[in-house]
Amino acid sequence: MSILTWSNGQYLLDGEPYRIISGAIHYFRVVPQYWKDRLLKLKACGFNTVETYIAWNVHEPQEGEYDFTGMADVVSFIELAGELGLHVIVRPSPFICAEWEFGGLPGWLLAYGELKLRCYDPFYLSKVDRYYNELIPRLVPLQSTHGGPILAVQVENEYGSYGNDHAYLGYLRDGLLSRGIDVLLFTSDGPTDEMLLGGTLGDVHATVNFGSRVEESLAKYREYRKEEPLMVMEFWNGWFDHWMEDHHVRDAADVAGVLDEMLEQGASINMYMFHGGTNFGFYNGANHIAKYEPTTTSYDYDAPLTEWGDRTEKLDAVQKVLAKHGFTPDCPFPEPIPKISYGKVALTEKAELFADFNLDTLSKPVKSVNIEPMEKFGQSYGFIMYSTYIQGPRSGQKLYIQEVRDRAQVFLDGRAIGVVERWNPQPLNISVPAGGARLDILVENMGRINYGPLIRDPKGITEGVRIDNQFQYDWSIRTLPLGSLELASLVYSKQSGEIPDNSEYSGMPGFYRGCFKVEEIGDTFLRFDGWSKGVAWINGFNLGRYWHAGPQRALYIPGPLLRKGQNELVLLELHACPESCEIELTDRPDLGKTAAVDDAVLNFVQEDEL
Repeated sequence: MSILTWSNGQYLLDGEPYRIISGAIHYFRVVPQYWKDRLLKLKACGFNTVETYIAWNVHEPQEGEYDFTGMADVVSFIELAGELGLHVIVRPSPFICAEWEFGGLPGWLLAYGELKLRCYDPFYLSKVDRYYNELIPRLVPLQSTHGGPILAVQVENEYGSYGNDHAYLGYLRDGLLSRGIDVLLFTSDGPTDEMLLGGTLGDVHATVNFGSRVEESLAKYREYRKEEPLMVMEFWNGWFDHWMEDHHVRDAADVAGVLDEMLEQGASINMYMFHGGTNFGFYNGANHIAKYEPTTTSYDYDAPLTEWGDRTEKLDAVQKVLAKHGFTPDCPFPEPIPKISYGKVALTEKAELFADFNLDTLSKPVKSVNIEPMEKFGQSYGFIMYSTYIQGPRSGQKLYIQEVRDRAQVFLDGRAIGVVERWNPQPLNISVPAGGARLDILVENMGRINYGPLIRDPKGITEGVRIDNQFQYDWSIRTLPLGSLELASLVYSKQSGEIPDNSEYSGMPGFYRGCFKVEEIGDTFLRFDGWSKGVAWINGFNLGRYWHAGPQRALYIPGPLLRKGQNELVLLELHACPESCEIELTDRPDLGKTAAVDDAVLNFVQEDEL
């Protein structure tokens, strides 16, 4: 049994002075077969602790239905870290941010219009309580006070960047205590007055988050906490990427210099991230500062360990600084995982999304007078389709989608007439013949906002559809969450060679399927050159989104997702496949064009891109 406490400005572990040298690895961003590899690489760099968030939406994807298996098996991740000799910091805050969909909150919360997020709202807290009744008893025996590896638990995450409801913070603190959490509790906030005032509790240890300007940031923290240990709970050593921007990088020497300064100041640290991992499936988040900005599938973060688990120049620089301060590894660095090029794969089968038999396989239509967001139909992720019949004639009018969340493809009588995007909500020209026409609008949830005042982010069409000033009513609505079971039931047309481009569904969204054989299993990367935008699955596992808008040019496929022999690859292409209708599985990653992280970004709150 070990107990972490603090006194006179320093941490004590079982009464002896202790320095926390932690790195962040999120179990839900790494396939379980690679947890040991990533944790050993953390330890082999000189770290003594691993930190992880716990994502509520991973564990309660549907209200009242819980999952703690596979990639959601947080207990096994924590136990494994302990077996490898690492301490663990756990951050189970209902809200985690983390560039994760809705900041970890489950999308089904938004079905309740009266519910207020992240405050002392009894209805919201009743949902938190029910979840914590499932989660926290699983963590209690893993605490260091019970012989486990968990040294500390977070109460809420960067709350001062959002609100100042101290009754809410106190409720969360008391809820952890009453459920048996008896290790050190803490909060984490940026180094500004409003954040440290709004996000902390007087009787809970406060930590601070920033990426540079060490002396200035720690001095601000000391204005509020004069006796507590210095703990940089998030030292941002890189940055995340948005679609339609560049891949962020941060110089290794700069990171090493800032780390050295932190350690010279006597601070403990948690490096965010040590290993970023991947936003598999539909779990990427988004930001909204000046405009809506969805996060890429890759969460490489320019971390010391790459998305695919390789060491970097940054890792070597960090390791040298840690060694200088007496933190040396006591285990060898694991060998790199093989990367294999499997070559080109022809996708020779197609299932048209708009074919009636496929739509009926994926979803049953619901009649609604009004447009409603997807949460009202029990859906959290994926796509939703709104269909209606437009009377004609109409000539030279404008179609408006009022508050689209996030990207809508519009079809009139099965012909694409345009795309309306949240970040560019321009109306479309529309003319309807005298006999009328069918209007279909396919909307993609590209990730709920994970930070800031706009996190209440329902998806689909949230206000209405109008032609000029006339709202349209009487809709048939289909939810399209695109789970693996539904996809397995699609009806494909087998093609020989290229997919012909002369069918009634030419240029329309469709599923493209191909198979390839594997003799030796290793990591690989799916290049989507020539493809436009969509989602990829390997053997039924949702790899995430691809988009020619970049920066990311290849999706990471961990080897454990492959199997010896025949493998199945499916792409939902939202526009049209290239003439060759093939992809390439290569041994080289491609995160796209790079740009340096602006120093201003690293000094306030994690996602506030000024």
